[in-house]
Amino acid sequence: MTQPRERSEPELTHRTPDHGLSSQTQPASLPHDPYAALRLRDYRLFAIGSVLLVISEQMQSVAVGWELYERTGSALALGWVGLVQALPVIGLALPAGGLADRFDRKRIVLVTQVLMAICSLTLAVLSFQQGSIALIYTCLFVSGIARAFHNPASAAFLPQLVPIRAFGNAVMWNSSGFQVASMAGPAIGGLLIALQGEAALVYVVDALLVLASFGCVAFIGGQQRQPSPEAPSLKTLIAGISFVWRSKLILAALTLDMFAVLLGGATTLLPIFAKDILQVGPAEFGWLRAAPAIGAFVMAFSLAHLPPLRQAGKTLLWAVAGFGVVTVVFGLSRWFWLSLLMLVLSGALDNISVVVRHTLVQLRTPDYMRGRVSAVNSVFIGSSNELGGFESGVTAALFGPVLSVVGGGIGTIAVVLAVAFTWPQIRALGSLEEQSTTARSG
Repeated sequence: MTQPRERSEPELTHRTPDHGLSSQTQPASLPHDPYAALRLRDYRLFAIGSVLLVISEQMQSVAVGWELYERTGSALALGWVGLVQALPVIGLALPAGGLADRFDRKRIVLVTQVLMAICSLTLAVLSFQQGSIALIYTCLFVSGIARAFHNPASAAFLPQLVPIRAFGNAVMWNSSGFQVASMAGPAIGGLLIALQGEAALVYVVDALLVLASFGCVAFIGGQQRQPSPEAPSLKTLIAGISFVWRSKLILAALTLDMFAVLLGGATTLLPIFAKDILQVGPAEFGWLRAAPAIGAFVMAFSLAHLPPLRQAGKTLLWAVAGFGVVTVVFGLSRWFWLSLLMLVLSGALDNISVVVRHTLVQLRTPDYMRGRVSAVNSVFIGSSNELGGFESGVTAALFGPVLSVVGGGIGTIAVVLAVAFTWPQIRALGSLEEQSTTARSG
């Protein structure tokens, strides 16, 4: 059973778009519809745009990692990629969240996507001319600024497109789309590098995909939303942090996911594992990058068709612990197919955390605060990917890639135990559908 909302939390007073699927027009006894969100035109446009954007991001990540390691042979150089992209997300989280709550979220998404496309084209020029590595990092930093404003606005925009009853389904299909994109992006990026022998073409395709995503979002109809009733101030900027701190379930889920990604991720070091440990080429490297997404897609598709999780909290804890275990096995593996399997399992287990966390964050947050709370979520989760990459690069440079990955997996298991005992609410979390009821009833 879920924990009651604390009285200090703001009430959900916003109106959710009906689209013919609202709880007022559908009895609670209707059978589970695995395609509820996909029946909505605006959501389909949003989902397609998101898929195209993630493909572009994953292709860029593969190209940058391959190019920098080819040119430097340094694990630390890969770690710096994560740091320069994480700093803008952390430093700009509060103003980005405030902006998403006071202005048109769709317009913010469109403007930031234009900036991302410009950065991708700049990377293409730098790659073609073998430009300065410092300029590559600068370009990634600017792209990180764009994503710092894009992510909270996009995350807060999604609940405007679907009714509360279909939101959990939208999260699962969004996650499925993300995983499809995460499979396609690295595979396409690795294939293009293998065919061309350089990364410049990858960046060009990356820019074209961002512009295609821009087109999808531009065709989404106007959506009414409840603007923040609070005047801009330091207090309103930090309101998202205060809200998360009071919401113990959200805080536990964010903490669990953040440290799992920060400690347990091995993606940053995949160029080293592919080339030096598993001794495979760019094509196999692309499949290693895509493997977590393959597992996550299978899990997301399964969750969309299976009945809702009845013990979401315990499932979440076991999934993250399993993520730590398969990370340890991957770090110790010297066989390509075993490493590939462990990465597939890591993606499947990680996707459970994604669905539970994102559903909790969005359904238990009032609309006029979703931008700021999504910004906090970006700091916890989005920046942890990049900071985790930096941590992996530093520890690999100091102790070697194997100890870096194995130690991170063990650390993830320790975090699961700490979270389970620090916030017992997470162990008691029941069905995610109950969170919709909580959100509606206040």
